[in-house]
Amino acid sequence: MQFLARVEVSLKPTVNDPEGLTIQGALHSLGFTEVGSVRAGKYMEIRLDAASKKKAEAQVTEMCRKLLANPVIEGFRLAVEQVKG
Repeated sequence: MQFLARVEVSLKPTVNDPEGLTIQGALHSLGFTEVGSVRAGKYMEIRLDAASKKKAEAQVTEMCRKLLANPVIEGFRLAVEQVKG
């Protein structure tokens, strides 16, 4: 079966986010002064073959732990769904 995993990687709340601060400053300079803070992150879509949804989730979790997210400074969330057709 084929699955689609959607992975979001973001910095942990205690980690400084210079990219988010830059985006916030740019939004303020464009007149969006109501923006209080911005946190930047990464979004990935991964298609993979697996015997079940549970196995697909386990594989993607391992990918995140080994490569896609730095466990010292980042956390991740994922959602896996079976691809139809």
